[in-house]
Amino acid sequence: MIQKTHILEAAPTRRPHPALAIYRRVPLYVRILISLVVGVLLGLALKEHAEPLKWVSKIVLRILGALAPALILVAVMDSILSAHVKGRGVAKMAFLLVLNTLVAILIGLLVANIIQPGRRGELVESPKEPLPTAKDLGGQLLENIPQSVLEPLVTNNVIGIVFLAAAFGIAFRRIAPQHDITIVNQFISLSFKAIVVILHWVLDLVPLAVLCTVAQTVGSHGFEPFVKLIWFIAAVVIGLLLQAVWYMVRIRYGRWASPTRVLLGMRDALVMAFSTSSSTATMPVTYACLRDNVGLREESAAMGALVGSNFNNDGTALYEAMAALFIAQMTGIDLTIPQQLIVVVMSIVASIGAAGIPEAGLVTMTLVFEAVHLPKEYIFLLLPVDWFLDRCRTAINVLGDVNVSCLLEGRIRAQPAADATGQDLASGGESTLEAAPSAPPAGAVD
Repeated sequence: MIQKTHILEAAPTRRPHPALAIYRRVPLYVRILISLVVGVLLGLALKEHAEPLKWVSKIVLRILGALAPALILVAVMDSILSAHVKGRGVAKMAFLLVLNTLVAILIGLLVANIIQPGRRGELVESPKEPLPTAKDLGGQLLENIPQSVLEPLVTNNVIGIVFLAAAFGIAFRRIAPQHDITIVNQFISLSFKAIVVILHWVLDLVPLAVLCTVAQTVGSHGFEPFVKLIWFIAAVVIGLLLQAVWYMVRIRYGRWASPTRVLLGMRDALVMAFSTSSSTATMPVTYACLRDNVGLREESAAMGALVGSNFNNDGTALYEAMAALFIAQMTGIDLTIPQQLIVVVMSIVASIGAAGIPEAGLVTMTLVFEAVHLPKEYIFLLLPVDWFLDRCRTAINVLGDVNVSCLLEGRIRAQPAADATGQDLASGGESTLEAAPSAPPAGAVD
């Protein structure tokens, strides 16, 4: 006899197949590195006959592209509804987050244009699709303004998606005092978790896509693209270091503590960020270091480390901009200044929607590449080195949270009495930070 379960009752937890459980127990970056080795051997064996394997990566990219709009929509709304903040400090925090992201992208484009890692050696392929020209820049931006509510979800318009998510999220917050929106919060939160579950299914296919992409690339072009990757790694690391210098300069002239004191006080959080490649997992350590080691007020530390971290992805935005320019250079596509401005806008908006999404760089990069008509199949070519660069940009993301907290603190150090008052407010009175944002699902990384 079959026992039926009511739709509202909790379904029994099903264990994955033993083979799948063993497969998932291996870290994703290890699976990708194994796929890299197998892909190289397969490419050397098949040579030009490996060309049809590119369709496997295109299928996986198509699935990722289908998930990305809905994922970003609910991720942004969930972040807005979960980040219960008020007061004048919110506007300043938003300004600092946008400014840091803009500087990160400009640094990335500057370094990529100077070093030109994609032009080191022969071109991989010639462009097959015309790119938007400077004459079409206004039209390109106009196309990103949705004509209907559902259009951005159909056309993968990242600007329209984030605009709609922010509009509905802010609107729900406005009507919350007069109406009970608990059901809405639960629906959005559950939708986010459900899409993330589906995303993990797709991520299980990523090593296969990497294997096929590497095999096709080695079979058709040899090892020339991988030589370019060494230059790409160097360029990204230089860009991230310059972003760290920007943070330290801002702290030096914008708050009471020296950059040396801040770096020494935050070393535990930075090491953990590099080790785990997750700013979400590092969030409690970041907050504790800001309070105990650096000596910030509770309000400033919480605003930057707990709330701001949900919207701060400077390292990811820098990486996406450099990746777009690298692939363009590698494939012989010349992106003009107006076209690079489109990359800037898309990267800023995509980074806003990247909070809490597993493998956020992979998900949002598909939308950035699509906006400027770059070949998306080469994204998988970056994944074998992404495990290292992901840790580097996560550390920069955490340092960006520290930068925002320090600048919100100001140039005058709070006295112990004032600090104690802040603690009293946190205990019972009204505080600027009402609740920390909900943490993303397990496995969410930058």
